[in-house]
Amino acid sequence: MSTQLGGQPILILKEGSSRTRGRDAQSMNIAAAKAVASAVRTTLGPKGMDKMLVDTLGDVVITNDGVTILKEMDIEHPAAKMMVEVAKTQDDEVGDGTTTAVVIAGELLKRSEDLLEQDVHPTVIAQGYREAAEKAQAILKDIAIDVKANDTVLLKKIAETAMTGKGAEAAKDKLCDLVVKAVMMVADEDGTVDTDNIKIEKKVGGSIEDSEIIEGMLIDKERVHPSMPKIVKNAKILLLNAAVEFKKTEVDAEINITSPDQLQAFLDEEERMIKSIVDKIVASGANVLFCQKGIDDIAQHFLAKAGVFATRRVKKSDMEKLARATGASLVSSIDAISKQELGHAGLVEERKVSGEEMIFVEQCKNPKAVSIIVRGGTEHVVDELERAIDDAYSVVSVVLEDKKYVPGGGAPEIELSLRLREYAASVGGRAQLAIEAFATALEIIPRTLAENAGLDPIDMLVELRSAHEKGKKTVGLDVFEGKAVDMLKAGVVEPLRVKTQAIASAAEAAVMILRIDDVIASSKSAAPPAGGPGGMGGMGDMGGMGDY
Repeated sequence: MSTQLGGQPILILKEGSSRTRGRDAQSMNIAAAKAVASAVRTTLGPKGMDKMLVDTLGDVVITNDGVTILKEMDIEHPAAKMMVEVAKTQDDEVGDGTTTAVVIAGELLKRSEDLLEQDVHPTVIAQGYREAAEKAQAILKDIAIDVKANDTVLLKKIAETAMTGKGAEAAKDKLCDLVVKAVMMVADEDGTVDTDNIKIEKKVGGSIEDSEIIEGMLIDKERVHPSMPKIVKNAKILLLNAAVEFKKTEVDAEINITSPDQLQAFLDEEERMIKSIVDKIVASGANVLFCQKGIDDIAQHFLAKAGVFATRRVKKSDMEKLARATGASLVSSIDAISKQELGHAGLVEERKVSGEEMIFVEQCKNPKAVSIIVRGGTEHVVDELERAIDDAYSVVSVVLEDKKYVPGGGAPEIELSLRLREYAASVGGRAQLAIEAFATALEIIPRTLAENAGLDPIDMLVELRSAHEKGKKTVGLDVFEGKAVDMLKAGVVEPLRVKTQAIASAAEAAVMILRIDDVIASSKSAAPPAGGPGGMGGMGDMGGMGDY
């Protein structure tokens, strides 16, 4: 450094810190972000491949889902972590299109590198990208198509598009039916859907075809006493958040018992207290009891004698879903039990699923909570199925909320690319270069779809472009046929929000990474080397103590 004091350079940063500036910092960050995008790029589309991720404990995850891959990868580089955030946001907002968002962000940065080499200033590129992203949102809204809330055929196609290319494809007809049915059941009148009300239970065993929807709830528990009925028809359900056992005294109290008949009286009284609780439950007319807390052994015996089907220690989240499904109220005190608090279900039954007992609460009148039981040959299959179903019900609920969809298969990206080029010409100046780069970057989606399907990307892009130039806005790439096809006829459709969110978050991440021109990394605290720096024995070690 130039600043010297008696021949001694002044160090501003702590020893061991690293600093990368200017173009070096930009190219380092861009390289890291591009590496993340290329890691997931091969999973895009119906012909995308899967990744096998092995963690430190040796657990294996096999998946095609962009956000799962990025979450499982142990990413260290700060710019690469930003790309993971893009995928997470996309997953939270829409539930699908995570790979698309990351791939677009990576390509935007790649295109910006060419501009940086032409000495276009990063802020000019950032401004152009922002303008292009805004314009893209407007164009997307323009090409979006309205959907009616009861159009189950279209909703099923949207679920199918989200599932294609995942391990669930083998039984996608059946699974899409389940998903659309489930979303329609839990949807509120105003079209909003709380996907938390769809419960997915995974069970290894059987095949994908054995997956089914339960119009009500599925609870991974068993009844507490073997002599209780296994099946209860026309069930009146009590949801109790209180223990069915005798109350212990709140204060520290001792009871001195001096003779055997006193002990017997004490035990009889305990039993009478529990019997009175059970009598209250039976008197309310309940024949099924779901208890969030414990049920005493004596209580179990009395409940079984009264023919009540009971289970204990049910999870709070399950209790809330049961309340939605059956219309019961959660009762938190024994004294508050009454007929008005009960819910109804046509059938409550304990069945064996893959060798384990589970309780099915079915035939609810208007279930606002449903369960999907997912079956498959191995644990990995079931896990990937769950992720596919998760994506599918997320997109169906997004479409129900927004009531807008766009064609898939790279059609919106090609249309955006063409329209943004026209827009760029009208803007002029240096920003035009950035907007054109944005337009080119969007073509990465159809290009990747073609590459992953083993088709010639250039031929496919030319074919798609010429179709769009003729005004065919809905033409996309059919990777099975290997040609440009009208995506609406092919039934490849996606929610509008998948695209708007992917482009918005990709542009924001790319701009953020572009604007960084200085990376200052502190040194990692590590044990000081023996003898300390500069061989100053004990002094060096003392200096190192500050690191701890």
